[in-house]
Amino acid sequence: MGQSTKEESINVMNGWTVLVVTLLGFASFIGLMVFFIVSAVNESPQFWALITAIPTLLASIFCSCGFFALQPNEATVITLFGSYVGTVRNDGFHWTNPFRTRQRISLRSRNFNSPTLKVNDLRGNPIEIGAVVVWKVEDSAQATFDVDNYRAFIEIQTESAVRQLASAYSYDDGEKGEITLRSGRDEVAKALAIRLQDRLKQAGVLIEEARISHLAYAPEIAQAMLRRQQAEAVIAARKKIVEGAVTMVEMALTDLAEKKVVHLDDERKAAMVSNLLVVLCSESEAQPVLNTGTLYN
Repeated sequence: MGQSTKEESINVMNGWTVLVVTLLGFASFIGLMVFFIVSAVNESPQFWALITAIPTLLASIFCSCGFFALQPNEATVITLFGSYVGTVRNDGFHWTNPFRTRQRISLRSRNFNSPTLKVNDLRGNPIEIGAVVVWKVEDSAQATFDVDNYRAFIEIQTESAVRQLASAYSYDDGEKGEITLRSGRDEVAKALAIRLQDRLKQAGVLIEEARISHLAYAPEIAQAMLRRQQAEAVIAARKKIVEGAVTMVEMALTDLAEKKVVHLDDERKAAMVSNLLVVLCSESEAQPVLNTGTLYN
């Protein structure tokens, strides 16, 4: 990297004041030329008026080339014969030496939507990922002189940071307490913003927000991963149903014993537990069965 350039604020002249002086210069030129022509018609030409009018015109034209205006959240980077002079950030109508080169740069917040990238996550699974970045120019001198094209620089560095981020996290199904791309959206967004800020600080760019805008498995494994997720969901639902059924059976047995509704031995308790679990855990409605006998005959 070359030497870093830091922004320096400078003050320039008020454009309206110089505009008045410039208009007076043009008016003076017209008046002097009229006076010279009239004197020449009267056969007593006043050459001093002509000699004065020409420099006045050149000076007025020179001054008229130095006007520029800035809107809020805009800046103008000024250089003189290749040397950085400073940056004007004050909005309004301004004037500066016309020999100075002026380059306007926006300081407003802007969005960049990265293209959808196909990368491998921490476990090597191919995934598709994209990000949206909110950024703005913080240092106009760095954005102008330290990188060739700060917009293209942002696009390339964002793509690189997103690829690096995706390879540092798993898409899903992490270990207990592990942050994944799918479950840890806030943590991942913060990590992405830190990576981007570290990469773009040399361009004078401030990252205001960075978030994952697109996240999915690559098409070649999407169906397999969908079936796995469906299986995990079924297992989780079954586990919840069984836990609830066991709790309900335990409550039923406890209430029967405490209220002395009926006395059940271990074998009848086992049969009751079996019947209740079948009723509570079954996906279809239970069909009543009339038992004309007992458990013992």
